[in-house]
Amino acid sequence: MAELKESSLQSQNPVSQAQQSVEKLRHAVNQAQTHPTEQMIEQAENALGKAERSVEQAKGHTHNNGLELAQQTLAEEKEDLQSLQ
Repeated sequence: MAELKESSLQSQNPVSQAQQSVEKLRHAVNQAQTHPTEQMIEQAENALGKAERSVEQAKGHTHNNGLELAQQTLAEEKEDLQSLQ
C-alpha cells in the first residue's frame, strides 16, 4: 500500500510529471526516427509541446537534478525531431 501511495504522490510532483512527459517525447521521437511518416512526426511534435509545457511548469516548483535531466533530455529530443523535418 505504501508503494501505491508513493507512486501516486510521484505522479503529482511537477518534476516527475516533466520527466514522464520527456520520456513520452523520447519514445515518440524514436518512433518517428524509425518510421518517419507524417503522422509519427506530428505525434512527436505534439509530445514535444506537452514536454516543453511540463518542464516549464516544473521550473517554478523546485531546483532538482531530475528537472535538469528532463531539460537536457528535452533539448536532445527536440534536436533529433528537428533533424527529421
